Amino acid sequence: MNTNKKQYTTDSGIAIKACYDQPVAMQEQPGSFPFTRGVHEEMYRERLWTMRQYAGFSTAEASNERYHFLLNQGVMGLSVAFDLPTQIGYDSDHPMSEGEVGKVGVAIDSIEDMEILFKGINLQDISTSMTINATGFILLAFYIALAKRQGADIKKLSGTIQNDILKEYAARGTYIYPPTPSMRIITDIFEYCSKEVPKWNTISISGYHIREAGANAVQELAFTLSNGKSYLEAALAKGLDINIFAQRLSFFFNAHNNLFEEVAKFRAARRMWAHITKELGATDPKAQMLRFHTQTGGSTLTAQQPQNNIVRVAIQTMAAVLGGTQSLHTNGFDEALSLPTEQAAGIALKTQQIVAHESGITQTVDPLAGSYFVEQLTNDMEAAANELIAKIDAMGGAVKAIEQGYIQEEIAKSAYAYNKAIEDGSKIIVGVNKFTNKEVNDTPLLKIDDSIREQQSEKLRLLRSKRDAAKAAASIESIKAAATSTTNLMPIVIEAVENLCTLGEISDALRAVWGEYKG
Repeated sequence: MNTNKKQYTTDSGIAIKACYDQPVAMQEQPGSFPFTRGVHEEMYRERLWTMRQYAGFSTAEASNERYHFLLNQGVMGLSVAFDLPTQIGYDSDHPMSEGEVGKVGVAIDSIEDMEILFKGINLQDISTSMTINATGFILLAFYIALAKRQGADIKKLSGTIQNDILKEYAARGTYIYPPTPSMRIITDIFEYCSKEVPKWNTISISGYHIREAGANAVQELAFTLSNGKSYLEAALAKGLDINIFAQRLSFFFNAHNNLFEEVAKFRAARRMWAHITKELGATDPKAQMLRFHTQTGGSTLTAQQPQNNIVRVAIQTMAAVLGGTQSLHTNGFDEALSLPTEQAAGIALKTQQIVAHESGITQTVDPLAGSYFVEQLTNDMEAAANELIAKIDAMGGAVKAIEQGYIQEEIAKSAYAYNKAIEDGSKIIVGVNKFTNKEVNDTPLLKIDDSIREQQSEKLRLLRSKRDAAKAAASIESIKAAATSTTNLMPIVIEAVENLCTLGEISDALRAVWGEYKG
């Protein structure tokens, strides 16, 4: 038992205990299986969640400037957004990249871009989350190679790559390769990082994008955990030890406006994952814990009356914290209109800081535990999600369910029903279908210059002119050879990026072997 001697009180001086027991029928404790009440005994009394801000736009230079601003404002971890060409494996000078370079994230073509992105930032001293999937292994290779350039001990690097390809097939679409080789890349990352970068979270199994595509809370929970089961089973089939690799799996959930439903979703997720991992052979409690990052709901933001989004984000922040998140990104109020401005990003971060230091909800663990409503809702969420998971299991698992279109169809039905409810007025969205007014939207927007592609293309030209062409070509051939064998790809890709091979060249090498998935 942790003997934390610090005393906590309300503003009125009322003493606050670390933990209030639930009704006799349910006496679970935080930090103990099945972790419904949290993965740590003291939760935020001992350590606050990591306050991340998702940022990345334009060039590496511009994004680096934003990162330094956020770090100076008190951000505890960086979260990198990449542009669409980077996400789907095209260099900025590729014809497919035209019109998209730097638009929805930062353009990263080579290790030199990565070096600029983190200029003045010691990778060993921060935690970095990278929202990247199909090319996640390449961005991780850039990051590891850069850390080595900095003289860092890569065994001390901490962070996360999203690396969740199944939700790309189901909900988002930034996949490259067919499912089987894509799953092979993921298990190669599990294997490599468990030995070489043991503090790195090798996957962030994402419900966020499933929810953004139109899923409801139960579907987000079920489809996310079902994908998680598939990753566990793929790693076990490769002969990996679940008690080791499962400790580095994390999750990424959405937070919407229905406060109690969201809290119940997070509580149910921990309990369900604990049982899933145990059934698959996990005996170490750390391998049974569901740790998760949360981002406030992008699809809940409105272009109408955008300042209302500040309140929405505050509610969603409370839901994530009351639900026991390990890290959190809060959206800017202007993100229904453009990438967030510096002002909007600052307000979003301050929202987290106010909840952390002024609300009092961090002073006790799982503050809504024992509420008849919340406990029942947690049980109901679990039962409904397990019913969906059983259907997916009967189809042969998440990969088969995606290939059959089941998950995509269920998300589409939910999205249709939600939008129909807004249109007929049964679902009220303030400022959209009720309490509207005529307004002139003068919210300042962040605009990305189309000349970014020219700048990135010139960088690529210079890189290719100065590198050892023979070494780069040999690295590409090594990648192709490894793709047709069982050799772990990660060391070969790291060597390739050190030899100044580009993201697009590495992606194309694997396209030549595996082809592209057409859906």
